[in-house]
Amino acid sequence: MGGPGDPPEGTPEGAPGGAEDEYGSVVFDESFIRAARIQEYSARERMTDHTPAVRRRPPLHRGLSRQALILVLLIALAFGTAIYMGVRHPYRTSEAQRPVEPLRMTVIPLAPQGRVPGAADPEYLYAHSPAAQFGVGAEGIPLPAVRRTAHFSDSQVVAALTTAKDYLVVSSLRPEVLTGGQVHPVRALLDSDQLDQFDQSYAHPAADGRHAPTGWLVRFDPAQAELADRGIRVQGTLQAVEADSGTLEVTADHTFVYALRPAGTGARTEASLFTVRREVRFRFTRDDLRLHQAQLVVSSVEAGPLSCAGDSAGHLHPLLAGQAAKAGGPAGTDPYATGSAPALCGTLAASAQPRV
Repeated sequence: MGGPGDPPEGTPEGAPGGAEDEYGSVVFDESFIRAARIQEYSARERMTDHTPAVRRRPPLHRGLSRQALILVLLIALAFGTAIYMGVRHPYRTSEAQRPVEPLRMTVIPLAPQGRVPGAADPEYLYAHSPAAQFGVGAEGIPLPAVRRTAHFSDSQVVAALTTAKDYLVVSSLRPEVLTGGQVHPVRALLDSDQLDQFDQSYAHPAADGRHAPTGWLVRFDPAQAELADRGIRVQGTLQAVEADSGTLEVTADHTFVYALRPAGTGARTEASLFTVRREVRFRFTRDDLRLHQAQLVVSSVEAGPLSCAGDSAGHLHPLLAGQAAKAGGPAGTDPYATGSAPALCGTLAASAQPRV
């Protein structure tokens, strides 16, 4: 047995201690007894089992305090969360430093120099126009040859080009978007940080370079025009480049040609062609690629035949077969006014119209 010592939890209250009590060092309280490593057998145990007088007790296990246990659990949880976020979103920190920019847009109407030519057969119009060799529908928007960039793989570049193409298809070729007023197919492809601007464009359309619905998509006034042929003609290019280590940019430049008739007249009236030139620059982060969505940075639209005196922000109001542009142009631009873009208008070249 070890030598005498103080009890593990100090001298019990009321017990004599100090040098004045010669037996102070051999006064044992309950805590001292529980802490003892050696225990003496009782007289009955020694008589019955003929065992040694003492036995060694297992060491007393002292667990962690509650505070220490909670601290260990918190550290483990924080460490596990850091590992998960590093694996699940390895690029979020760098991407978060570049906020999503609002779309800047320009919509320029092109006025015809005379009356709009028409014909009963839309195919005849296409065949006698610059769109004769254009592709039909989505086939007119082929993906280019893909090359990886310094920080993006082949599959990521393909994902960016595919998303840009899908946006062009739903915003320029879908009949339910063009004349039906649906916007959900287009909205579903936008980065979530641009949804407020998109929604404000439809709640409060304005020709301010930020909130024109026709800057987001092509749509005609359904009370005025309808598609005479769903085989819309398309030609253009897609090009992807790396803007920085965390961003891809895709530039789309396409011309869309629509055959239109007055709404509600069916095949009884002549059709005419309407041309829209769209240049759109898209931006993609790695999260955008993963979620199949895009940021629109710049949208430039030239469309005609239109009247310069009309409002092309909310809907396109095409001039149809036999119609001519109204006299006068856009209202004057006040250089001192803020919050609105200058009114722009161009002239539709005669060579852009079908020869009938």
